Amino acid sequence: MNFSNFTLSTFLAAVVVTSAVAVPPPKGHDTDKILDAIRMTETGGEKDPTNAVGDGGKAIGPFQIHYSYWKDAVDFDPSIGGKYSDCKSEAYARKIIVAYWTRYAPNWSFETLSRTHNGGPKGSKKSSTLDYWSKVRKNLD
Repeated sequence: MNFSNFTLSTFLAAVVVTSAVAVPPPKGHDTDKILDAIRMTETGGEKDPTNAVGDGGKAIGPFQIHYSYWKDAVDFDPSIGGKYSDCKSEAYARKIIVAYWTRYAPNWSFETLSRTHNGGPKGSKKSSTLDYWSKVRKNLD
């Protein structure tokens, strides 16, 4: 790299583009309430949500977590540890989801969190996640 052409503004722009959002939950946030609503939306009618499998075998557990979702979360917060199959445990899956949200959700509104869970890192901006949010919102009441 030719550093004579490399300016501070170029460097800062590169940092902004490559950085994750990393917004931790605000103090006092009712994370359990939104997680409960998402679990109900994902597997509410399932007799055994721990062993639920969806999306043609690509999503597991009470929150229907995909491998790539899990990988993003543990890459972001390696202290979680474990393996993908641990997402069948509700307690473990909740840790995965909070790490994923911390990495990708631009804010902690219930709508943003739901849509990020459903649509991935940019899910809160995708029109395809609006129906999912509508379902989750009904489970919040």
